[in-house]
Amino acid sequence: MYNLLKGKKGIIFGALDENSIAWKTAERVHEEGGTFVLTNAPIAMRMGQIKELAEKTGSEIIPADATNLDDLQTLVEKSMEILGGKIDFVLHSIGMSVNVRKGRHYTDQNYDFTTKGWDVSAVSFHKVLQTLYKNDAMSEWGSIVALSYMAAQRSFPDYNDMADNKAYLESIARSFGYFYGKEKKVRVNTISQSPTPTTAGQGVKGFDGFIAYADMMSPLGNATAAECADYTLTLFSDLTKKVTMQNLYHDGGFSNTGVSNEVMEKFIK
Repeated sequence: MYNLLKGKKGIIFGALDENSIAWKTAERVHEEGGTFVLTNAPIAMRMGQIKELAEKTGSEIIPADATNLDDLQTLVEKSMEILGGKIDFVLHSIGMSVNVRKGRHYTDQNYDFTTKGWDVSAVSFHKVLQTLYKNDAMSEWGSIVALSYMAAQRSFPDYNDMADNKAYLESIARSFGYFYGKEKKVRVNTISQSPTPTTAGQGVKGFDGFIAYADMMSPLGNATAAECADYTLTLFSDLTKKVTMQNLYHDGGFSNTGVSNEVMEKFIK
């Protein structure tokens, strides 16, 4: 324990169960001396075990739908009240595709489903940023991080419309990050994480194949949820004060590997 985040206060979105990256991040923030409010949509809270995490970390829970501006306003106000001042870090770990859940192919989308998934997975990040910004809720040199995936840059057929959502999410980080950095000295970044066996991730068709292929392609192997939590902590800390508007690959080298010997061996007879 280094007390990397001693005295720092924040909000963590998306801790569903112990498999989620947000859950692992909350545990690590607590270990490093940070305090936080946990939040998730009411329906997700009924499905998950967030109360267990709150008890473990001595945190309070504020239910909020991240697509609802009134909910977000209440969340920010109550968080500042509970934490006793401005916020130092925020984790946006939210993603959902109704098309994926309903088995709709990318070439046969239900656009109402598409709009809902886009709002939850991407536009909600803008709504969170805008609410924090308008309330002047972030401390100077504060840090806001959202989780992404490399399907934002490359084609992964079964990732469906989530790929489009992640591309939009990363664009928001760059665009809002400029204004937040220039005017408030607040950092905004995304982490492009290895495929990770979270509850949400396992809902993607062929996910086991995703994981096995990425692990075989990555010189360092896939990054785990716990390792992503560690990486996120560095972005919350003062060690990365000049890192902003970046999409940071945390994938064991997968994103820069053309082909690996292990993959080649599969095709050599």
